[in-house]
This record gives sequence, C-alpha cells and structure tokens, in this order.
Amino acid sequence: MKTFAHIDEYDITSGSVVTIGTFDGVHQGHQKILKRVVKTAQQHQLTSLLLTFFPHPRMVLQPDHELKLINTIDERVSLVANQGIDNIVIHPFSKEFSRTSASDYVQHILVERLKAKVVVIGYDHRFGINRSASILELKAFGQEFGFEVVEISKKEVEEVAVSSTKVRNSLSHGDIQVTNTYLNRDFSIQGKVVSGKKIGRTIGYPTANLHVPETYKMLPATGVYITSSIIGGHRVYGMTNIGNNPTVASSSKQTIETYYLNREDDLYGQQMELFFHKRLRDEKKFDSMDELIAAMKLDEQETKAYAQHLG
Repeated sequence: MKTFAHIDEYDITSGSVVTIGTFDGVHQGHQKILKRVVKTAQQHQLTSLLLTFFPHPRMVLQPDHELKLINTIDERVSLVANQGIDNIVIHPFSKEFSRTSASDYVQHILVERLKAKVVVIGYDHRFGINRSASILELKAFGQEFGFEVVEISKKEVEEVAVSSTKVRNSLSHGDIQVTNTYLNRDFSIQGKVVSGKKIGRTIGYPTANLHVPETYKMLPATGVYITSSIIGGHRVYGMTNIGNNPTVASSSKQTIETYYLNREDDLYGQQMELFFHKRLRDEKKFDSMDELIAAMKLDEQETKAYAQHLG
C-alpha cells in the first residue's frame, strides 16, 4: 500500500474506487466498507483508495473536548493496509480545509486529484462546509462528473452494530473483551519501555514500564489486565496495571506496567506492542504491601491459566 501525506501528493493516474472517513479503530464496520472498496476496484480494474484525515476533525473544530483516538495514525495506516487497500491519502485536517465547499470538494479533490470513478460511502455521510451536503448531493455530483456512488445502507450499517464511539465507550469502561469483539482483533498500544521506580523488583514482580508518546491515544480504563507481547519472536503473556499504583506511590501520573510471565530479562529501551485480552480487576489501594502481593499472586494464577488455555 502506498501512503500519501496530502491530497496534492497523490500521483496515481488510474481511476479509483474511493471511500472517505477518519476510520478511527478500523473496526468491523470499517473493515466491511474497505473490503467492499477492494472488491469493487478489482471488479472494475481500478485502484482502491481511502481518503482519511489527521488530526481528527473534532480535534480541530472542538479542541476543548480533548478527544482520544482508538488508534494512532501509524496504527491506522497499518490496519488499513491489512485490509488490502492499494492507497491511502492522509490529508491534514484544518479549519481552512473545513470551509471547502461541497462542489469544490467533489470537483477538485474527488474528481481531479483522486480520479474517482466509484465512491463507496455510508448512507449518512456528509461533506462540505458545515457538513451541508448529503449523499443525495453526492449522487447528483456523480451524475454531473461521471462517477458512481455505492451507498452503504442503514440496514447494512446496523447489521454490524458497531461504531468508533461504541469502541471508545467500551474502552473507557475497561470492557476489553467487548472492545476486541468490535475491532475483530485484540486492542493494542505501542511504545518504548522506559525506566520506572523499580518497586516491582523488590516484591518479586519486575515490570516493564511502557511509555506511549502519542498523548491522543486512548488507553483502557485503569485496572489490571491480562496482556501479551511478541518478545524474541514468541508471544509472552503478562499482567498489566494501568493506573497510579496507589499502594506504593503518591504520584498522580498514570503508568502502564507489565509483569511478563517467566521473563526477567531487561526490556529497557525496546519498542513494544502490548495486546489486551481480559480485564482482571480494578486498581485498588491496599492497606499493606502483603495484601498487594497476595492480590498480584492471584492475578498471576489467572494469567497463567489463561495463557495455558490458549496454548
């Protein structure tokens, strides 16, 4: 898949089957649309294309809301590539771009720049300044400029019964298994293992402290989870605490700390992807270190049982 950082950089001369949207999460609904785009492109011997935006429009138009995203932009690109799309254009979204009229958007972007021959889009898609134009206007533009509009119907959308908002809600409640069902894969985060306070070492549970540089990346709710990472070519399970470690620390800074089963090697400085599988419990302030250790032993037992069940 080829990636273009601006509409003006798109240099593919063949006609395209285009879909448009932020596609945050690349969840089951998005996957269905992308597969439809790929199939349609193959049938018409055209190139498949996703036009997406970054930052997310709501980050630009409603900055006070501090929207968190399910994926970083790099994750989104990788997930879209996995669906077989030929090209992705990540256009910088700005207030100026949001003022583009519907007619300019269609003529100068979809038709002239992206060579759209088919546009695959949801029934409720809106575009142009103040989101003033609907799919009815898009179909009219299609007749004028010679492209077909393939509408994803309300029925098709409701059959999938998932949206980026639903995924964010399930993550915010720590419902990781529901999240993974929506995504059709395990939710994950990526970052570098950094030096922590090393308190875990003193109680027999050395942890890898993961730093995620993208502050807009959404994390699951605070709590303890069964997770895994690929280390040395093998999947290694562990238990991850997301929170403030209230039993041993007074800091309000949130950390992501993972104790990997049967691994004591130093992972400091390594890039790591952490996959979330199951929520074990809430984060809790225990009355003593002994109570904390006892709880972690129970977490470890459940994590080992989970890992053994999956082989």
